[in-house]
Amino acid sequence: MNIVFSQGRVIANQYELVIRLDGDARITLQAMAEDVSLRGKGVNVVTAMGTGVNWSVRLDSEEQLILLADALGIAIS
Repeated sequence: MNIVFSQGRVIANQYELVIRLDGDARITLQAMAEDVSLRGKGVNVVTAMGTGVNWSVRLDSEEQLILLADALGIAIS
């Protein structure tokens, strides 16, 4: 599944999440699905915390967060 948001692109499946940020640096963030948590209620933040992984990205809308939750098979808190 592929979601385009204002800062780049989110690529996700039931095992993995990759976020590619636009810009000259071409930053790529990657995490296993079990290391990802989703925060809703207007915050719309994707957080990855695990072994050697610690980052967060804010999406544009709750709709994008819902699509991501469906692709990863995880709940929004």
